[in-house]
Amino acid sequence: MTVAARAVLSTSNLVQPDRAAVMRHARNAYAGAPVVQGLEARLAAFHGAAHCVALCNGFWALALAMRALAVPDRSDVLMPSLTYRRMADVAAWAGLRPRFCEVDPATLACSAATMRAALAPGVGLLLAVHPIVNTCDVPGLVALAQETGLPLLFDSVESAFEAVAAGKVGSFGAAECFSLHASKLLNGYEGGYVTTQDPALAAHLAALRDGTADDGLDLRLNRFHAAMALAGLDDMQAQVRRNQARYALYRTLLAGLPRLRLVPFDDRHACSFKNILVELLPAWPMGRGATLARLNARGILARAYYDPPLHRKTMAYPHIPAHLPATDALAARFMLLPCGHHVADADIRAVVRALAELAA
Repeated sequence: MTVAARAVLSTSNLVQPDRAAVMRHARNAYAGAPVVQGLEARLAAFHGAAHCVALCNGFWALALAMRALAVPDRSDVLMPSLTYRRMADVAAWAGLRPRFCEVDPATLACSAATMRAALAPGVGLLLAVHPIVNTCDVPGLVALAQETGLPLLFDSVESAFEAVAAGKVGSFGAAECFSLHASKLLNGYEGGYVTTQDPALAAHLAALRDGTADDGLDLRLNRFHAAMALAGLDDMQAQVRRNQARYALYRTLLAGLPRLRLVPFDDRHACSFKNILVELLPAWPMGRGATLARLNARGILARAYYDPPLHRKTMAYPHIPAHLPATDALAARFMLLPCGHHVADADIRAVVRALAELAA
């Protein structure tokens, strides 16, 4: 079975909101309506945050938040190694030195325990990253920040819809960062934003974004990108229902492959069901690299989950070397399967058939 070239199956979301809604918001933008400010207001309300600052992309949302929050005269930002491939680069752009911690094998995310084990006197910022499926240890990390007096920044780009028992993601820590890239839940073509409860931090981030502070960079969100994101917000609940249906079909079909485990969504609280993450169990008949190569050859663009981890990458800037055996083991076992707007039920069945053939 080979997927037709026109139907190459990707792990990117690539959601397309209703065209009429996109054009309605775009016409407002063209007419000069304050669509960026409108988007910020809606996102703040959506996340239960007092403030939202929109930027040109998620990279700069993270970099400016790191720069604004890090304790002066402390050089290190503590982060998990099993995360976004450019996270250490973002820290370097912010003038900080990456220091890495392990993740909890049950969640694939940092926790209060893994961060506490890696704390050192030079740490001036805790960067907690939500995993691709579910959330990290929000209450534990908030308590750790209070205990240590260190600012806590969440990278929440993969958890924009998620909630925990204490509330909606986007309302915790000193600030939380999100992306409006086409691969994310909310597609603004490109863009990013920061949510916070702190009015002084929001004003400082806005000044950094607008070029009225520091190095004068203009990092404002394009108003037509804001229009696209507004249309995505209009469609958000419907998108999550579509994602849930795709996830449910994967869950049903993958139950017949005992050598492979679907990482389940914790639906006790709100979740987006956007990503499909599987673990290759020890009985799987080949390595992950060979599995991915064979799937990719069939037009199924499955990909490794955060591999190599950051502490294994070559970096041309200051960083703290780390020995992270749990992360090394986890980085070799997980992969993402096709999902998103362009993946139909027939495609999911084809993906699972291909996996069954490889498992035979």
